Amino acid sequence: MYRYVARANVDHYLGLLQIDDILPHNRSVITKLLVEEEDKLGHDLERLEFAETRAAASRDRMNRQRNLRDSFIDGSSERAQADRLLVNLEALHQLLDGFCHQMRHRVNACSL
Repeated sequence: MYRYVARANVDHYLGLLQIDDILPHNRSVITKLLVEEEDKLGHDLERLEFAETRAAASRDRMNRQRNLRDSFIDGSSERAQADRLLVNLEALHQLLDGFCHQMRHRVNACSL
């Protein structure tokens, strides 16, 4: 049961971090909560696969946003807004990639 709740919380926090006008303090608090929930998911391979699935989805969102941003005219308000969202998605993806790296390290260390 706790895995379901932790995964639901991770998805919820990821959704919140995708908001383009989130205040820096709120982003910091949500990121801390996200890391705490990810830590609850532990060390096993199934949980690593869960994290990697989320990182792959994050990479796809980031690439779609980059393509969308590139479709707007330089200097337009739409491009500026798309740039802000892309920055947020890139930061989120970096966080998820770091977590996956950490999980891979834990899984590999446990299998030695």
